[in-house]
Amino acid sequence: MKSIRLRPGKERSLLRRHPWVFDGAIAKGGGDAGETVRVESHEGQFLGWAAFSPSSKIRARVWSFDESERIDASFFIARIDRAIRARARFDIQSDGCRLIHGESDGLPGVVVDRYADTLVAQFSSCGAERWKSVIVEALLAQTGLTRLYERSDASVRSLEGLPEATGWLQGSGETGVTITEHDWKLSLDVAEGHKTGFYLDQRDSRRKFAEHTRRLQFQDVLNCYCYTGGFTVAALAGGAAHVTSIDSSGPAIERARANVALNGFDAARTTMLDADVNASLRQFHKEGRSFDAIVLDPPKFAPTVAHAERAARAYKDINRIALSILAPGGVLFTYSCSGGISADLFHKIVASAGIDAGVDAYITERLGGAPDHPMTVNFPEGEYLKGLVLLRK
Repeated sequence: MKSIRLRPGKERSLLRRHPWVFDGAIAKGGGDAGETVRVESHEGQFLGWAAFSPSSKIRARVWSFDESERIDASFFIARIDRAIRARARFDIQSDGCRLIHGESDGLPGVVVDRYADTLVAQFSSCGAERWKSVIVEALLAQTGLTRLYERSDASVRSLEGLPEATGWLQGSGETGVTITEHDWKLSLDVAEGHKTGFYLDQRDSRRKFAEHTRRLQFQDVLNCYCYTGGFTVAALAGGAAHVTSIDSSGPAIERARANVALNGFDAARTTMLDADVNASLRQFHKEGRSFDAIVLDPPKFAPTVAHAERAARAYKDINRIALSILAPGGVLFTYSCSGGISADLFHKIVASAGIDAGVDAYITERLGGAPDHPMTVNFPEGEYLKGLVLLRK
């Protein structure tokens, strides 16, 4: 068994059971791409069994902190079984569900979503790639499904020295899927959509927005970065009189239109804009237009902490304008999915946006990802999605 030995003092994070070993922490040792290596402290103390990534800044990702455990097919079968059984204990009102959430489920570099009868998997690390066939076989056996599509096309693959890989690993046929979520249906394409095809992490936020719409009787709603219209459908299901949806992707807008029709809502209750959100917000402000409720769910502005300063300016700008065009008594659902922006920093950004806009608002709720996208005690980086609900005074 190959091993890596850390520099003095670099064992602290692993003793806290954090699964990442950065290249600068390693004094000596290594392995082939994806090979399991023994991680030792500078003094030779066992710290974990990890998958080695020769090209990545995260040089090793820990599979297990148990010295007696062996990283073999049985290990992956057990980890997948544990993750699937955990989902059965969560309140998931949908047949779309994240079954495996990487490090949070003890499987670094592995993400698996279930959309009705179809599994979609991403393998984003050398270790995940090395064990791909074993993981796929275990997933199919434990779910009883016969269709599994690979979406290993995230940019992080290049950091691991891995090429993009997409396509059917099991099964074949159409890549379009329809899922049921709460009181509505949503269609998606596992081959073409963002991430693995859809944003399952916002499932509970969509329900909450529908509930707010129903209770507060929103009439004019604005959904920014609407993608395929999840929040649009939720607002219509909640009884909104009209929803304006904006996204810079033409295909996403067409899918949003299709999802409105899929749920039997009158297209006249919607306006779909294939446009830049920032420019549209500024135009609404110039026109003096206001909305009863606004959703700001932008893409990732800060993938790492290094990008946080630039991202903070972008988040502040869109929140400032949104608060300016939010009617008194209106509600803003605003989000950041950037790992480089902490929940505390996001709160400060939105507060600063309100000050610049001359608007005060109650922060009535903090939101996060749905429970099948868990953050764990040992891996706080799992908390990538942060949201705030604001009620304008």
